[in-house]
Amino acid sequence: MASILEDALTRPAVLAPVILIIGYVLYQLFRPSGLPDIPIVGARPGEWFPLLRATLRNTKDMKSATEVAYDLYRDQTVLLPIAGAHTFVQLPASQLQWLVDQPDSSLSLNDQVLDSLQLDHTVMDPQLIHKPVHHKLISTILTRETGNLVPALLEETQFSVDHLWGTDTENWSELCVYDVMRHIIGQVTNRVFVGLPLCRNKDLLDAGIAYAQDIPMSSTALRFIWKPLRPLAAPFITIPNRIHTSRFYSIIRPEVEKRLRDYDARRADPETKAVDKEPNDFLQWSVNQAKTSGDPYLARVDTLSGRILLLNFASTHTSSFAMTHVILDLAASNPEYFDELRAEITTVLAEHGGGWNKRAIAAMPKLDSVLRESQRLNSFVSLATNRIVVRKGGIDTPDGVHIPRGAVVCAPSYPVFHDPAVYPSPHEFKPFRFAEKRAVDQTTEKGEKDSSYVQRARLAFATTSPEYLAFGHGRHACPGRFFAASELKLMLAYIIMNYDFEMQQKRPENFWFGMNRIPPMKATVRVRRRKEGV
Repeated sequence: MASILEDALTRPAVLAPVILIIGYVLYQLFRPSGLPDIPIVGARPGEWFPLLRATLRNTKDMKSATEVAYDLYRDQTVLLPIAGAHTFVQLPASQLQWLVDQPDSSLSLNDQVLDSLQLDHTVMDPQLIHKPVHHKLISTILTRETGNLVPALLEETQFSVDHLWGTDTENWSELCVYDVMRHIIGQVTNRVFVGLPLCRNKDLLDAGIAYAQDIPMSSTALRFIWKPLRPLAAPFITIPNRIHTSRFYSIIRPEVEKRLRDYDARRADPETKAVDKEPNDFLQWSVNQAKTSGDPYLARVDTLSGRILLLNFASTHTSSFAMTHVILDLAASNPEYFDELRAEITTVLAEHGGGWNKRAIAAMPKLDSVLRESQRLNSFVSLATNRIVVRKGGIDTPDGVHIPRGAVVCAPSYPVFHDPAVYPSPHEFKPFRFAEKRAVDQTTEKGEKDSSYVQRARLAFATTSPEYLAFGHGRHACPGRFFAASELKLMLAYIIMNYDFEMQQKRPENFWFGMNRIPPMKATVRVRRRKEGV
């Protein structure tokens, strides 16, 4: 054995790579990090290679790492190293508002997302990311049109839930919550993205769901590879991404081509425009935006197809997780909560003529509170408002810590959601926690009741704050959260009104995947269609 090893090491073809690997490992262990000299979460006093060893400990137990960073260093800036991610510079929660108020020229969310999801490799057309014109449509037209889209959302919710949850009023059925809800979310959301009948195309939905899984999986694998080698490894790691992108494009292309032809026909013949009304969905908004921009790239069929695919990625996981969590929370809670929710929904619908609309959805504080509380208890994010320092020369925090260019800055999220000083009984699911707060009389200094919309909205599901970061915070908070909140409330209300749940003794536990908390993917509930549903 020794002779074989000796013979191998005398060959330049073998020796050179070995020397390079050893050299790289030693360089990584001993090179100056450039990071500030502040406490390292997970490191122990006097140990060698504290950053490396803390990285291993934190990655193994992310929950404890975030709690230690928050509890032991509550008012300090600390280093929080995570394998496959970064050595985060975590600011104390008291500095979160300062963090989100910094200009993009100093702290960049876009650059952080590009790096975290390795989008230059995991998205087959990176220009879609570098020209994110769809963001404007989300924050403007989608938000504005949410009320007009309620009838379509309701129709698709009824169709998909009835199909996947069943209509048997006599027998109980067992459902895998996450698996069923991600298909319902995909179908209902694509009703707004591409309309009928494409939103019910199973192959399109399956490709979109698969792609939504491909990006986090492939980006995680790429982050563990030395950066100079990622362009070589990416074509192999992202094979599933390319397969599912190709499948999605092949299905949606004919519809995109038709929309482009119809757009040109309407502009060429005003009478046709008056007769043939444009679809009110995201694909049509994107076509209109592309055509009026004058940029040929934006009006390409594959560009428009790619934007819809990206929207599927952005919406599928977050909304599916949210619905899975809230269903599991309710199924393991008090059956009286269902009665209270049904009473509220019935009363509000009667007050609005028996029909669903944006005003009716907004007038259900208990329904809203259930979703907000479930997200507080089960939020996907453990660290919030992540930003990369892009300012030349770095930045200085309010407590005087200098952070170099290229470092990633963040604030705590998970431990804030579970801080008893912020949320009493933080580990308990209290579905009406926020509804009860909203019900408390808001008074002015004169003692007069102030029930303004602004006061009530501060505790609404889609509202962010330094203590509630499920959607981020500041000007870069999730732009689609108002649409998502309406969609999820409508969907949850329909399920509650039309299905009984067999109550569970204990809620299945979430698990950690790297830095993120994931619902139990295989958890099931038993449900039965209600005879008196709506």
